[in-house]
Amino acid sequence: MITSFLGGLLSFFHSQLIPKIEQKPNHIANLQLQLINNRFSQERSVEEIARQITVRIFTDSGLGSGAIIARQGQTYTILTNHHVVASSPNQTYTVLTDDGQRHQAQWLQSSQFGTLDVALLQFTSSNSYRVVKIGDSTQLSVGNVIYASGFPAWHFRREGNKITALEDTRHWGLRAFRVTKGIVGMLSKQALFGGYQIGYSNDVVEGMSGGPVLNEQAELIGINGMLKYPLQDTQAIVFVDGTTPSEQLFEQMETLSWAIPINDIHHQIETLIGESAVIENELLRE
Repeated sequence: MITSFLGGLLSFFHSQLIPKIEQKPNHIANLQLQLINNRFSQERSVEEIARQITVRIFTDSGLGSGAIIARQGQTYTILTNHHVVASSPNQTYTVLTDDGQRHQAQWLQSSQFGTLDVALLQFTSSNSYRVVKIGDSTQLSVGNVIYASGFPAWHFRREGNKITALEDTRHWGLRAFRVTKGIVGMLSKQALFGGYQIGYSNDVVEGMSGGPVLNEQAELIGINGMLKYPLQDTQAIVFVDGTTPSEQLFEQMETLSWAIPINDIHHQIETLIGESAVIENELLRE
């Protein structure tokens, strides 16, 4: 009788406890799946916003990228690199927006930016285009996830690990668009020549100069412009005071792409395009 009682008691506890133990892994698995789905959805959202606010810039001598940062009526302002627009002898610029439309743009030349490698273009259109939200680059930390977008000027055809051909993407239009995900690898206390201070792991190639660097909230925190592994070796990385990094520091810096922090240029942008555009589009905030 005692044996039967104990057997029944054990069966009772077995029936009550085992299902709970078995349910726990399923609950954790579902939670992990939800987190993965949320992360994937967030990445897709950032990539879609990047596609909408990134433009391709055609000059008579080259290619570049830019970000739509303001709208005032039917006038849109694009932030890009100075070296993208200054390389055009005739100063003619065509901007390709995410709807496939091409617009003639003008360079807002100014001494406001000093030696910073940034420039503004403007074009007019009755179409409605998304304006990027401005983030706070001072809140960045090493290890933060960021996204960099733009339009590579070249496409490398490969067979295995071997490059077999190099194709100009000028006629690709929007098909050349690329967005890359990476992390902040270094925040230089001293700015490099041109204003570059944010080092990040994303692969940025020729043609993506001037494109936006976004945080996980799809806010603009920097502008692409300096590629990894510069051909000029140690002389390619020069601080604003004319000094160069130590060999050890250079070896770290050359493995990163570099961007100009948005906080270093927002006051100049406000001065050039006017407060009305800033207020209308929440472009700049203290």
